[in-house]
Amino acid sequence: MSQADEQLGPQNPAAWYARFGVSLHRYALMILANRQDSEDAVQQVFARLVQRRGPVKPDAVEAYLRTAVRNECFSLLRLRKRTNSDGDRALLEAVAIDRGPDADERLALEAALRELPPDQREVVHLKAFDGLTFQEIAELTSESINTVASRWRYAMEKLRTVLRSRPS
Repeated sequence: MSQADEQLGPQNPAAWYARFGVSLHRYALMILANRQDSEDAVQQVFARLVQRRGPVKPDAVEAYLRTAVRNECFSLLRLRKRTNSDGDRALLEAVAIDRGPDADERLALEAALRELPPDQREVVHLKAFDGLTFQEIAELTSESINTVASRWRYAMEKLRTVLRSRPS
């Protein structure tokens, strides 16, 4: 076990946050499409982690945190649905808006991503931004690999359609 892994022990959530926090925030933001909710979700996970009894194996820390954040995000989505408070919120701040020559394209991509259902946005994020395989995404989401691949395919089709139909 490396020294870095030893620092990621169950009694050191600050080290976990330092190492995985940015990635977890981006992941939550991609699912929830709302900065405040995504920050709340990650904070909830780490608050529960501090109270957790029992260790998390150092080699399972990232998977544990990603699964916990995913579960918290989908709990928040269910709550939104029940309270009908989804509204028109700012979406996908995770994709930085570049003020350079391709800013319009990035804005168009953000708008297209907004139109995807949360489960498709999640697969796009995990595959495109985090580099996970369909198998890894299937394991994380407890879905079949066929379901994950279908969500990716439908998301890509919708993104292509939306981006092609935008005015040049």
